[in-house]
Amino acid sequence: MRRWRLGEAEIETLLAAGELQALVGEAAQGEPWLTKAVRTLQTAMSVRSSDPSSAYVLGYDAARQACVGLLAQQGLRPTTKGGHYAVERAVTAQFKDGLGTFGALHGSRNQIEYPTTVIDEIDAEEITEALDTIATMLDKAATLLPNLGLFTTG
Repeated sequence: MRRWRLGEAEIETLLAAGELQALVGEAAQGEPWLTKAVRTLQTAMSVRSSDPSSAYVLGYDAARQACVGLLAQQGLRPTTKGGHYAVERAVTAQFKDGLGTFGALHGSRNQIEYPTTVIDEIDAEEITEALDTIATMLDKAATLLPNLGLFTTG
């Protein structure tokens, strides 16, 4: 299977900057990441009414795990230098349709994790909407995964 063409210039930029790196062998499999993402989303849903902020962070983690799974399927992984932002850039460049909301989730997660003011609790409608969006993202990732080949350089 050939590499995914959409967003390839951004992927090459992230690789050159050391924000992504190549994976080889068994590590280049996205399915285990998607399985973990589904489990994490289930956990988020189980605490959404009792602890909405934690549910949001867990939901974000599920979305990130699915995105990392797509990158792994391509033989890519974020480095500590690139971190979550490299995942956001790579996914937005390649899979904007269906996963383009990851950046907004990332921003909201950062506001929860690193507040600059007193933390406002997330309301029930907001967490339900976020978790529904994340579930849709996981479905989209599962659809994309079998269509991805290794991102070879050159």
